[in-house]
Amino acid sequence: MDSVSLSEVTVIRETTHLGFMHSFRLRQPFCGVKISPKFYLSKVDGPKAISSSSNTKSQFVYGGGSIAATSDSGYKMNGVNLKSRTLMSSAVKERSLLDAYDDEYGGVIVDHGKLPSNPYAFASMLRASLSDWRRKGKKGVWLKLPVEQSELVPIAIKEGFEYHHAEKGYVMLTYWIPKEEPSMLPANASHQVGVGGFVLNQHKEVLVVQEKYCAPSITGLWKLPTGFINESEEIFSGAVREVKEETGVDTEFSEVIAFRHAHNVAFEKSDLFFICMLRPLSDKIIIDALEIKAAKWMPLAEFVEQPMIRGDKMFKRVIEICEARLSHRYCGLSPHRLVSTFDGKPSSLYYNVVDDDHDPSHSNCSTEFYR
Repeated sequence: MDSVSLSEVTVIRETTHLGFMHSFRLRQPFCGVKISPKFYLSKVDGPKAISSSSNTKSQFVYGGGSIAATSDSGYKMNGVNLKSRTLMSSAVKERSLLDAYDDEYGGVIVDHGKLPSNPYAFASMLRASLSDWRRKGKKGVWLKLPVEQSELVPIAIKEGFEYHHAEKGYVMLTYWIPKEEPSMLPANASHQVGVGGFVLNQHKEVLVVQEKYCAPSITGLWKLPTGFINESEEIFSGAVREVKEETGVDTEFSEVIAFRHAHNVAFEKSDLFFICMLRPLSDKIIIDALEIKAAKWMPLAEFVEQPMIRGDKMFKRVIEICEARLSHRYCGLSPHRLVSTFDGKPSSLYYNVVDDDHDPSHSNCSTEFYR
């Protein structure tokens, strides 16, 4: 049997920190040195001899696959011809990297649908990918790990990834590659958004509720129906929904009267709270017994005379604004659907028009609150 010259191929075994991954690297020839083709690389034991029935081929087995030297000075891996040493090296290297695609800011987003299921393989591929991205000058890395693969989280953290945010089904991690530059990755959402519905009927009665679960300091307080805006929900539709859920009363959005901006509220986040005036379309009350203790129509004068309302300067001002709106001395903000060329998507722009001679329909300030 003929021997294969090291000038044709040298297979080098590299062991990673996990002790089981290998890679092939072609080296320059060692002149005049001959080796037998009868060997293969074992995952554990290294080179071992195998027999060959051909004088024109030499075969090297790597784990479950094989690389064969062909008579035309090329190579074949698992039946695929590799015509150059560079091609063979690239084929092995690509298998060791995570699937990812570029974002529009010079970073990469890992394809979470193609993550390896084996934690050891993930650790090796993640480290190799970081080296590859660093060599290519990439900036930020976004790594989304589904809850089904939560065992990969500590591996990523050990490699330097940081928590960005979490949802029910996943945790998002980030990595900023250029250590000499400050991270330009956007932070997690900084605000939560709430709404309160100010619903006044033709008898000048306001729709109020008592919450079933509340702080001891506000026990027994009659307050406006309030709640949080859902993801991808408009402010105006969220206000209508919250009133309906808590009281069973159907309403129509009129305008945003005012909004409050507070900080360090829940989970140290800032809070935006929009007070919305709504027109009642029904008057029958059916409470949500899970979170509401009671609901009723209360005379506005009685509502503002509650000790906690009367002693709260901010809420007192809100009531004054609502009364000014009823007498047309104040105009709130109404949503107008517009499309921006920046993203091509429709969105709501809130504004008021006191007087528009060209198109009176643009003005919401002269609209009667009652119907």
